[in-house]
Amino acid sequence: MSPPLTTAEALTLWHDVALAMVRDDEPDLSVRQVGILLTVYLEAPPHTVRGLAQKLGVSKPVVTRALDAMGKLDLVSRRRDEKDRRNVLVQRTVRGALYLDRLGDTIGKLSQRL
Repeated sequence: MSPPLTTAEALTLWHDVALAMVRDDEPDLSVRQVGILLTVYLEAPPHTVRGLAQKLGVSKPVVTRALDAMGKLDLVSRRRDEKDRRNVLVQRTVRGALYLDRLGDTIGKLSQRL
């Protein structure tokens, strides 16, 4: 196992990834949007607006705005929970999975340069 990155290496990696994200043809997402997207794809479902808001420590309207933007890009989708109509379930999409696959590949490649 590799030793942990130094602070300078970690910041350089984050910088390089951010630059790669800005330069590619993929949509630019905010840190909040990326955090939500990673949570939806890396953690076991179900995901709700309420649960995401609680996890991120933000209000439900903040999550809803982020999901609105990501929904327009087809990175996530939403639907009412049939078991509890008060809940809105956040679901994965093929496009969202592909977006994160490419992001993961980019991070992997850039981390090898350190």
